[in-house]
Amino acid sequence: MKAFVFEKNSPDLLVLNEVEKPIPNDNEVLIKIAAVSVNAADYRSMRMGSIPKRKIFGADVAGHVEAVGKNVHKFTPGDDVLGDLSACGFGGFAEYVCAPESYLALKPADVSFIESAAIPMAAVTALQGLRDLGQIQPGQKVLICGAGGGVGTFAVQLASYFGAEVTAVCGPHNTAMVRSIGADRVIDYSKEDFSVSGRRYDLVCVVNGNEPLYVYKRVMAPDGILVMSGGSLTQIFNVMVFGWLHSVGGKKMRLLSAKPSTKDLEFIIKIVQEGKVKPVIDKTYPLEETAEAVKYLGKGHARGKVVIQIDQNISME
Repeated sequence: MKAFVFEKNSPDLLVLNEVEKPIPNDNEVLIKIAAVSVNAADYRSMRMGSIPKRKIFGADVAGHVEAVGKNVHKFTPGDDVLGDLSACGFGGFAEYVCAPESYLALKPADVSFIESAAIPMAAVTALQGLRDLGQIQPGQKVLICGAGGGVGTFAVQLASYFGAEVTAVCGPHNTAMVRSIGADRVIDYSKEDFSVSGRRYDLVCVVNGNEPLYVYKRVMAPDGILVMSGGSLTQIFNVMVFGWLHSVGGKKMRLLSAKPSTKDLEFIIKIVQEGKVKPVIDKTYPLEETAEAVKYLGKGHARGKVVIQIDQNISME
C-alpha cells in the first residue's frame, strides 16, 4: 500500500513509500481509509521526536471496514467507521490501517467521509475542555481564544449548543466564518484587545494564542475557570507549572490533556447528524500532497480542519 512515512532526513519529514499492508490481529479492524485529517499532534510529535512504531502519522480516520479479527464483535466488513488513533499508534497517512475496535465508532450514512475525518480529535478535545474541565453551564459567558482553527470551530459551536453566550477571538480572515457558526460576539485580535474591554467571563477556553497567564486571569469572573487546551508550548508549560499560583480565590486554571473517547465521539457524531454542529473544512488534499497538508496546518492559519482524501475511488458522501 501507499503511505507517507516519517523520514527525519527528508526536508518535509514525510516521504511517500510503498509499505506492507497491515494485517489485523484478533482484536483489530482493518480499515480502507477514505479520508484522514491533519492535527497539531502530527507535526508537534514530529518536531519533538515522538514517532509512531510504523513511522506513519495521521490519527483521525474515516473509511470502510475491510476485515476484522476473530474477537471483534462491534463491526463487520462493509461497515463505515471513524476514530482517533492517536493512542494506538496513529497510521492514518496511508491507504489502510489497523485499529482496535474500542477506538472506532460507526459513521452515519448522512455524514460524509471528509466531515467524519475532521471530527474525532478536534471535536472531542473541545467537548472535554468545555464540559469536563470547564463545567460549562447554560447562560454562562464564555471566551474562546483561537476560535478559527479545528478545535476552536468546534468549541464555538459546542459552547453555543450548551447554551452559553459565546465571545470568540480570531484573526481577521476568520471573523465572518466564526460568526456564522454561532459566536454571539467576534473579536478580531488585529484590531481589538479582548483583555481591556472590562468584560468578564465565567469560562475562558484558550485553544490558540500567546498571551501571558495574567492577561487571561484579568478577564475571568471571580469564580471563573480557564482551560488551556492549546496555544504555544510556553503557554502550556506555564499553566502546567505556574497555573496553581494564578488559581487564587474562586479562579481556577486547568490544563486539558484530552483523551480519545468513543463515548464522546458518538455524542459528537449524533449532534453533527442532527445539524447542531458542523465540521468546518478549510482545505482538502490528495494523498500525494500529505506533506503539503501538514506543512500548511503547521503555519497556524488554517480555517477549521485540513483533510486528506486518501481513496479517490470512494465516494466522499
